[in-house]
Amino acid sequence: MKKDRFSIVRNRLIATKTYQLVLEGGGMVDGEFVHIAVPGFFLRRPLSICDKEAGRLTIVYKVVGEGTRALSEMKEGTVLEVLTGLGRGFDPDACRCEALLVGGGLGAAPLYLLARELKAQGKKVTVVLGFNTADEIVMVREFEDICDTVAVSTLDGSVGVKGFVTDAIAGMARSYDYFYTCGPVVMMKAVCGMLECPGEASLEERMGCGAGFCYGCSIETKNGPRRVCKDGPVFKKEELLW
Repeated sequence: MKKDRFSIVRNRLIATKTYQLVLEGGGMVDGEFVHIAVPGFFLRRPLSICDKEAGRLTIVYKVVGEGTRALSEMKEGTVLEVLTGLGRGFDPDACRCEALLVGGGLGAAPLYLLARELKAQGKKVTVVLGFNTADEIVMVREFEDICDTVAVSTLDGSVGVKGFVTDAIAGMARSYDYFYTCGPVVMMKAVCGMLECPGEASLEERMGCGAGFCYGCSIETKNGPRRVCKDGPVFKKEELLW
């Protein structure tokens, strides 16, 4: 874990209540998520890393409470205190040659960096993204720029396949040797139950410290209690108790 200071380069609305935050600071950042201190709020906000390069982080987040609302109102040049180097992320090496990435809502965001890593290794990448309605859609164009196949589902049928991500997957005559998923728990449970190949799921729990000290985000797994912030947030499919 490392504490650093980052300046806001961009903080713009990209979909309904959804913002893209670009931060500029120190060197290359490790970890799966960051813990951002929002002035006026006691607890930090844990947010997944969408993309990164030396000195710059991209985060996609949704306004769900007063803390993220305050964050969304911050202007370019604002300096934030950020904890980095947190969490255990996806393992791109677990895929041999063809991966399926399944994201629900903002679960699409942390899959983008994974997609770039998989493509850099020369692997085929299919992405399925699910949203409630067209006005919630994010990241589709970014995935289309780098992936082999991108499919979208919406519950109301306004874009792509009408229904769930599982409906979109069922309509694709493809085989994969590994999958990665992030999104609502009910969606990830359905994806893990549907796909026979091994895979990984990134979980989300309320966090206090974000570094494994408080045990506030503990879950029960087949291997006993695990902390989502420290032992995860990514877990193997076979570890999870739904």
